[in-house]
Amino acid sequence: MKLLEDMIREKGIVKEGNVLKVDSFLNHRMDIKLFNEMGKEFKRLFADKNINKILTIEASGIGIACIAAQYFDVPVVFAKKAQSINIDGDVYSTSITSFTHKREYQVIVSKKYLSGEDHILIIDDFLANGCALEGLIKLVHDAGATVEGIGIAVEKGFQNGGKIIRDMGMNLHSLAIVESMDASTGEIVFREDA
Repeated sequence: MKLLEDMIREKGIVKEGNVLKVDSFLNHRMDIKLFNEMGKEFKRLFADKNINKILTIEASGIGIACIAAQYFDVPVVFAKKAQSINIDGDVYSTSITSFTHKREYQVIVSKKYLSGEDHILIIDDFLANGCALEGLIKLVHDAGATVEGIGIAVEKGFQNGGKIIRDMGMNLHSLAIVESMDASTGEIVFREDA
């Protein structure tokens, strides 16, 4: 998606350790006009799928998922990274490791909000090593639901997450795939077929 790639080129900051900082428009301060265009593109990419819910993980995927949900006219469910007193009853739970935060999280979704009848579109902001997506896919499968597709804003194509998820047979679409980036020059190269 050219609009997203242009925004990353203009405002993205490459840091040591394969970190792409996009907090000025994607995952801290959110550019809602950009999110709106991403939502339209996700709807175009998954228009032929029978989606009745969008699933994401807190926190950075929530904004993108909510804007996209307007185009699908479906609710958003987000996996929480901590048990809280306002979640009652049974939950689906799995463990994920965050590339960005370098820590493991136990993520949960109330069983009230995922069922075997659901057809899920998973949406998230980044795909690096695929751990978060593997966890979300597990939650969907534990519920007996169907993953109809996965929409990612930014995929780091030089890391193995995209390959892992595609090798699972998942219908994965990333709006921008970073092929390489250089912290010393700030250069970001995108995959042409994204």
